[in-house]
Amino acid sequence: MDLYVVLGVRQDASESEIKRAYRRLARRFHPDINPGDQAAAVHFQQVLEAYETLIDRDRRVRYDAGEIAAPAEARRGGFEGFDFSSRGPDYSATFGDLMAEVLIEHGARRPATARGADLHHDASISLAESFAGCERPLTVTRRETCHLCRGAGVTRTAAGPCGVCQGQGAVRSVRGHMVFTRSCNACGGTGQQPPRACPTCAGAGHEVRAERVTVRLPAGIADGERVRVAGKGDAGPRGGPAGDLYVTVHVAADEDFRREGNDLHTVVAVGVHEAALGARVEIASLDGPVKVRIPPGTQSGQRFRISERGMVSPRGGLRGDLVVEARLMLPAVLDERSKALLREFGEINGAQIRPRTVRGGVEE
Repeated sequence: MDLYVVLGVRQDASESEIKRAYRRLARRFHPDINPGDQAAAVHFQQVLEAYETLIDRDRRVRYDAGEIAAPAEARRGGFEGFDFSSRGPDYSATFGDLMAEVLIEHGARRPATARGADLHHDASISLAESFAGCERPLTVTRRETCHLCRGAGVTRTAAGPCGVCQGQGAVRSVRGHMVFTRSCNACGGTGQQPPRACPTCAGAGHEVRAERVTVRLPAGIADGERVRVAGKGDAGPRGGPAGDLYVTVHVAADEDFRREGNDLHTVVAVGVHEAALGARVEIASLDGPVKVRIPPGTQSGQRFRISERGMVSPRGGLRGDLVVEARLMLPAVLDERSKALLREFGEINGAQIRPRTVRGGVEE
């Protein structure tokens, strides 16, 4: 029987094609997968002998030239007369070994490169800086990719083939008639001399450095909100992508303004005469002076809303309102003229402040 037909390959098949064909058939007819199946055992013997002949370059050349014939079992093409009690191939190789071969042949996928850790910092700003937006410089201590090994953790100090696998990148082992090939552990399958740990990072792949990072805080950012700075976290291991830097903002309390949502609240002092007669008063806001109309008869605690003079929303760009609370203020010292006027005012309007009530039929 033609050995190429046994393996199901062309006569000009490459060495890798022969290996793939053998492994495919071995997984199908291996005795561990087909316990007690004598036909499968014979077929496996044929595949094994064909593989051993064609994978060896010298034996393959001699076989193609007709100098050597196909092994007896491959020629037989069946299992009649086959002596299973005779010493044959070592079937101690398991299906797991064959699967390991497949993984080596196709190359196991490298795990996804790990991402670096995120870093967290705090930034304290004033309400005015929160209103307008600002930049805040921070000193961040972070792991950066090693400049010498570029995150690999190793450097190659000498060139040449690996002394274990002789530059092949794999080592072969034989179990009976089974030939197994595994990636060389010494060189990691590269076939070159194993690299050495980087002297700068001691194999860690990163260096710890302090970096000055300027963080842009948008207008309208509120207390407790976070800003993400992409790529300013720790560098990933073995050259992996860096994590991010998260900056938590703390807005200091302001003496004149209080924030509620996107609205700003403030208090304006109003004189008695202004509250009684009405007035237009100028007050300060975070983006410049603004005039507020105090209508006649304004009471202490009364509030007035000025549209779109509050905080800017960092997400939608819409502005809140400025809420102004009137607070009546009396002069600290009154002269006799002022006192006389207030007494006269009280005699005229006193009844309107606390109207008399009747309780239990008795006027109070």
